[in-house]
Amino acid sequence: MKVEEIKSLFQGQKEHTLTHRYVTNSHIVHLLDDLKKHVDVEVIGTSVLNDSIWGLKIGTGNKRILMWSQMHGNESTTTKAIFDLLNTFVNVSSLNYILEACTLYIIPILNPDGAKVYTRINANEVDLNRDAQLLSQPESLVLKQAFEAFKPHFCYNLHGQRTIFSAGKTNKPATVSFLAPAQDKDCTITANRKVAMEVIGVMNGALQQLIPNQIGVYDDAFNLNCVGDTFQSKNVPTILFEAGHFHNDYEREHTREYIYISLLSSLDYIAKHNVDGSNYKSYLDIPENEKCFLDIIIRNVNLGTETEETIADVGVLYQEKLVDSKVEFIPKIESIGNLDGFFGHKELNANRLQVLGADGQSLKTGDENVFVIMKNEKISLLLG
Repeated sequence: MKVEEIKSLFQGQKEHTLTHRYVTNSHIVHLLDDLKKHVDVEVIGTSVLNDSIWGLKIGTGNKRILMWSQMHGNESTTTKAIFDLLNTFVNVSSLNYILEACTLYIIPILNPDGAKVYTRINANEVDLNRDAQLLSQPESLVLKQAFEAFKPHFCYNLHGQRTIFSAGKTNKPATVSFLAPAQDKDCTITANRKVAMEVIGVMNGALQQLIPNQIGVYDDAFNLNCVGDTFQSKNVPTILFEAGHFHNDYEREHTREYIYISLLSSLDYIAKHNVDGSNYKSYLDIPENEKCFLDIIIRNVNLGTETEETIADVGVLYQEKLVDSKVEFIPKIESIGNLDGFFGHKELNANRLQVLGADGQSLKTGDENVFVIMKNEKISLLLG
């Protein structure tokens, strides 16, 4: 499929009831009711706090793809893209060839308790993506059981990443990142990983047409406690998706589209090809993620006095906090010093003037400031 065709499908099939960053079971339950006419919908387990975990099955093909999203409750962009994708399959008959070749099994929110309070961890304060071996949590067992029952040929592990990541050591944000996880401690490029790499190469090729040089890959250090590494070690090609930052897109609506494009382009490819890993090498050209970004950098700040200058840069990161069922972005001083090796999604230049906190005091690491004071003028650090 051509990228422009996929973009057009997204505009027509975007699920408009899902917006911003806060997505929970209560936001998707009505969508599941509507989908039941076309999609097999079932409760496949419950969370620590006894909330439902749903599994959705669509398609009749022999190639089986298992997807799960919001393993980390505060990573909702991929969940939005999943429902955009489901709308597309339900409403666009020209894509029936994908469903005739493939069967998809989707867990839209694996960690509903974490989603409800907008945290990475579950209600027992466990990171489910480090529980693949212990299987200490009910949500981990639900995923394991789905994996064993469905017997997938591909696994899509859908996540979100922070604004700090760059695509290589550049001033380009890693808007989407991928990984074909290792399946042994030597990070061997096995035949199984090559299959995952080939599919990632296809998605990267599609995205490069739209956001060139804004795609990265994660370090493939092996950790069998991670779900992706575990499933890869079971010889099922597994792909980690990370929805990252696009310029000024803190609501992750642009990134949502790029995840949708990734999903649909990969499924189109799998449906049409026998993916054997022979075309894996383009994956190796994707730059590795680096942590080169801060949300705001104020350059050339005088931390001394008007008569005795101490010049440094001030780096700000937004803290995501759930306030009245909406995610707010609270500016927090992350670092003070020489930030020449970093880029700001927004940059200000103090031109060697003093910059003070909202309380009129000197800036300190760890302070939350919705604005700073420069030349007796309040400068907002909030979004917008």
